[in-house]
Amino acid sequence: MADPSSYRPKPGEIPDSPGVYRFRDEHRRVIYVGKAKSLRQRLANYFQDLAGLHPRTRSMVTTAASVEWTVVSTEVEALQLEYSWIKEYDPRFNVKYRDDKSYPYLAVTMNEEFPRVQVMRGHKKKGVRYFGPYAHAWAIRDTVDLLLRVFPVRTCSAGVFKNAARTGRPCLLGYIGKCSAPCVDRVSAEEHRELADEFCDFMTGRTNTYIRRLEKQMGEAAEEMEYERAARLRDDVGALKKAMEKNAVVLADATDADLIAVAEDELEAAVQIFHVRGGRVRGQRGWVTDKVEEITTGALVEHALQQLYGEETGDAVPKEVLVPALPDPVEPVQEWLTGRRGSNVSLRIPQRGDKKALMETVQRNAQQALVLHKTKRASDLTTRSRALEEITDALDLDSAPLRIECYDISHLQGDDVVASMVVFEDGLARKSEYRRFQIKGFAGQDDVRSMHEVVTRRFRRYLAEKEKTGEWTDGENAETPETDRNGEIVGTGPTEDDGRPKKFAYPPQLVVVDGGAPQVAAARRALDELGIDDIAVCGLAKRLEEVWLPGDDDPVVLPRTSEGLYLLQRVRDEAHRFAITYQRTKRSKRFRSSPLDDVPGLGDTRKQALLKHFGSLKKLRSATIDQICEVPGIGRKTAETIAVALARSAPAAPAVNTATGEIMEEEPGTMGSSGEPVTLGAPDERRGQET
Repeated sequence: MADPSSYRPKPGEIPDSPGVYRFRDEHRRVIYVGKAKSLRQRLANYFQDLAGLHPRTRSMVTTAASVEWTVVSTEVEALQLEYSWIKEYDPRFNVKYRDDKSYPYLAVTMNEEFPRVQVMRGHKKKGVRYFGPYAHAWAIRDTVDLLLRVFPVRTCSAGVFKNAARTGRPCLLGYIGKCSAPCVDRVSAEEHRELADEFCDFMTGRTNTYIRRLEKQMGEAAEEMEYERAARLRDDVGALKKAMEKNAVVLADATDADLIAVAEDELEAAVQIFHVRGGRVRGQRGWVTDKVEEITTGALVEHALQQLYGEETGDAVPKEVLVPALPDPVEPVQEWLTGRRGSNVSLRIPQRGDKKALMETVQRNAQQALVLHKTKRASDLTTRSRALEEITDALDLDSAPLRIECYDISHLQGDDVVASMVVFEDGLARKSEYRRFQIKGFAGQDDVRSMHEVVTRRFRRYLAEKEKTGEWTDGENAETPETDRNGEIVGTGPTEDDGRPKKFAYPPQLVVVDGGAPQVAAARRALDELGIDDIAVCGLAKRLEEVWLPGDDDPVVLPRTSEGLYLLQRVRDEAHRFAITYQRTKRSKRFRSSPLDDVPGLGDTRKQALLKHFGSLKKLRSATIDQICEVPGIGRKTAETIAVALARSAPAAPAVNTATGEIMEEEPGTMGSSGEPVTLGAPDERRGQET
């Protein structure tokens, strides 16, 4: 590990000009390429105190052994040079989009004497017109098969073409009218090229011209009573319309645009691109990348633009590029795109209308692509095994943690404090054994104290179940299992009659807590107090993705590419999701609370009947027992219980709207305009953030 001060340039050596810089390691390999408006200011950021750097940046500068730079005239030149060097050196610390497959394109070889329509993959060739990319090659073949009725362009290989020219007999497509057969001189090279140009025009979105022309010819043929020719033209029109239907209109103004969306988490990002030509989606593609450097969404978009248009020119760069966030600064990128196209390119964020709606669709596709990528990665048995091995080595465990439990605390500004417990077995979620807890030992916000309480309660249950099954007989630490009267979902699991222990009887090999050293210490202390010393504990701090162990002053930093770190993150994120869901459920129930909730045996149906009959809680509270008995399903004894409950909950003073000073006549539970009960919430509390 190198000390950045050992290769830091001397003061005054770095120019205050735009340029591109390269960090090299001790073997002279380029490990990072970056650009800057001011090289002096940018490079100075890398040579500050290591403690102030982002972990990924810190890893890069300590891996490097030297830095060099190249001065350019403008930021646009810096952007171009940065792209060229990233393609040339493939530096390990730069964001690199990796495509999970080679997307097929519909290609027309306009660089040949007799242009050919075919499916093409890989690098684009000069002089070839490309349309797409398509998700599947069969989609291209279906489209071409329809269009060859109207534009019978050559589709055969060079060998087949030469053989047909030698024998003087065309291939099958020439006989059935789906090829103009230039190989046997049925059409000249100029006529065949004109067919290819029309084919390309139709694919670029200029469709109405050809449909109107065919419809006019069909009408003329019908008037001249050439019905067979009219029928053939009718079928041609139908084929063109069917080909158009394969790409639904998404933008009514025949827009040419590319829409780029990004879905990201701490370590990875997925990019989805929709290619819209003539208002129709003509192609779609996507990439996934590791976030190997500290990077914003705008910077991810900039890298995607470089990847997408770095080798494109002319019409391949659309007039409009819609993105979720703009690069900073945006002017050099927009100028670079304009230079690639040869005319002005608009780079912007859609704000309203059809374009914003389509961008939301692209964003959903990006999110699904990221989820699918993570699912494939998590479902691989070899990958899961490697993840468990890496965790075992990193935490110095005696054996692989086949069962991992993770705990997280969630609350709303100190209210509705809850906790979650999620279980992963063999690297996969075991949702049937998830548990939720309410914090009952104290009131207020204290994540460390809450973590201690939750871990204590869970493992008291573990010890109690061991005692019941006879596996552990020391009664000093065994306590009566907790009840769930306060809302804790403890899940007693299968009964003992079937011979299986209850769910809390299964101990984990590893306990993970969402947090840093304080939360880890609290969990370890809870286990020590219960006399449990055979369960490992660690914490995952979200800010820097560091793994903390009890009693250690420094965290364990797993490599960014570590499958073990990825598994710990999945466990932590699932615990956070489960806790947030429970906390929101409790909050919404509290907002919907009513004095009628305290009436034993009074269900939702009869509550609604009472509110519908009286119109509000205020009128129900002022009603007599006999009037309450008039409600269908309410007997006298129940009416008396309702009256007592409402009397106990009577407000001491009228409610006041603090914004207007108005005295609120009705209470929560009034009737809405639709005749249904309406519950008034607590708007000030709803503004809080979950933690």
